[in-house]
Amino acid sequence: MLRNILKLNRQDVKKNLSNIDYAFEIQRLKKLKKAVILAHVYQSSDIQDLADYVGDSLDLSRKAANTDADTIVFCGVKFMAEVAKILSPDKEVLLPDIDAGCTLEQSCQPEEFKKFRIKNKNHLAITYINCSAEIKALSDIVVTSSNAKEIIDKIPKSKPIIFAPDKHLGAYLNKITNRNMLLWDGTCIVHIQFSERELLSLKAENPNALFIAHPECPEAILKHAEHIGSTSSLIKFVSQSKEKEFIIGTEPNVMHQMKKRNPDKIFIEVPGADGNCSCNRCPYMALNTMEKIYLALKNSKPGIHLSKTLMIKAKKPLKRMLKMTNN
Repeated sequence: MLRNILKLNRQDVKKNLSNIDYAFEIQRLKKLKKAVILAHVYQSSDIQDLADYVGDSLDLSRKAANTDADTIVFCGVKFMAEVAKILSPDKEVLLPDIDAGCTLEQSCQPEEFKKFRIKNKNHLAITYINCSAEIKALSDIVVTSSNAKEIIDKIPKSKPIIFAPDKHLGAYLNKITNRNMLLWDGTCIVHIQFSERELLSLKAENPNALFIAHPECPEAILKHAEHIGSTSSLIKFVSQSKEKEFIIGTEPNVMHQMKKRNPDKIFIEVPGADGNCSCNRCPYMALNTMEKIYLALKNSKPGIHLSKTLMIKAKKPLKRMLKMTNN
């Protein structure tokens, strides 16, 4: 009988939630709790349109740090929310779904990385921002896909480098910086799904379209790109280009910003290996929903909680990055 009562209660809760105007309630709670809402460009279009700021993860965290908000709602994945907490330790940081992770983060665990560093103790450890706070704390410099080349070019050629966790981004950086960095064996679940065969088919069907791609893609995909860059770089390239058609080699939700800024242009997503699946959409980003944003604001959870010691250690390589760039 208790089981039936609990089942009925869950059904009532679900029914009540379905009647809520989430956009209205989120805006109401945002004002009440003095919150700022951040949305990565891989989030769904309804979340992007609701957010105060939309963009790349680091840029979002820096913008939030410069606001007078008491609460940050980060619609993205966990490592992004952790960076927001590190840069705004006195603010409450909420992640709508605490299970919104990242395969790059999962591929690089602290104990394994620590052993890897000890084994290669003469190497400088450069880590891509797509990693946990614990990995950042074990690193010398953190980079983004936007500033990685600039930072690596400033390091003497004689200094050996470890690059983690994305091996495809690392391979691309080795190529454009003429380096031989030691690469951690990690990949992004989204960017490894693209099929070269399907891409070539798309290019043949759309001969006037430019193919642009994120550097987390494998070399077999990148070698066909007319432009390679971070999400912000891809969006900027589309806006500045005189061309009208583009094939997009990254998580397709980024096309929402491209379409908003360039309503007269055509955007085509690269499908997965079988030509039909939507496996190029990030399943972790998709965990965040309007309902979960509402519940996060309403209940002030799930929150990001990091120890003061960890935040201090993880902030050091982030500060080195900012010092070495012109951002």
